[in-house]
Amino acid sequence: GPCTECSCSSGKETDKDTSNTKKKENGDRSFIPKIFFGTRTHKQISQITRELKRTAYSSVPMTILSSRDYTCIHPVVSNSGSNRNEMCVELLEGKHGKSCLYYHGVHKLSEHHALQSAHRMYQAWDIEDLVSLGKKLRACAYFAARELMVGADIVFCPYNYLLDPQIRESMEINLKGQVVILDEAHNIEDCARESVSYSVTESQLRAAREELDLMVNNNIRQKDHEPLRAVCYSLT
Repeated sequence: GPCTECSCSSGKETDKDTSNTKKKENGDRSFIPKIFFGTRTHKQISQITRELKRTAYSSVPMTILSSRDYTCIHPVVSNSGSNRNEMCVELLEGKHGKSCLYYHGVHKLSEHHALQSAHRMYQAWDIEDLVSLGKKLRACAYFAARELMVGADIVFCPYNYLLDPQIRESMEINLKGQVVILDEAHNIEDCARESVSYSVTESQLRAAREELDLMVNNNIRQKDHEPLRAVCYSLT
């Protein structure tokens, strides 16, 4: 029913309300949008979830999307350098005859949160809380957070998860019809620029140029390789 704190208490239904009512009458499930809350840094997510915990909405189902750098609990992968994503994928694909024990325990984490929600014991949490629980249950916090997105009403994540089309696709984020909140939105321009930018070193350009020289000199797809070689020469 309508609440007493906002305009919907007047009893006047909007077109959207009417369409939702019609859907319910027809037996279809009405669409309820999620709130995607984007921040500049992971630290800001911690601050926001801490504030959420202090409100009346602390029990609302939520999740936090973040990188493996913050959520991986595999002892070998989490202690490696910058190739955590590659190592994780190799384990999931079963390369070298090894797999990830923690990935197979993802359901333990998601079921734990579902159980808490069912018993009204659910409270807003932070990445550190999820990782700590993941270690306790021997379950992957990275994939559990993604799984929790299905039933979440609020999804917290860094800006680039919403702005970068490749990340959106890999994380299966669909923003159509959803509510998007961007904290400190004056930083969006820089983030958007970074999402469509790529950095290369001079040594990489020289290596590419040498390979393209070889292709052109050996008459291998010259029409394709000559323009690319020209770009490399102009940049170097």
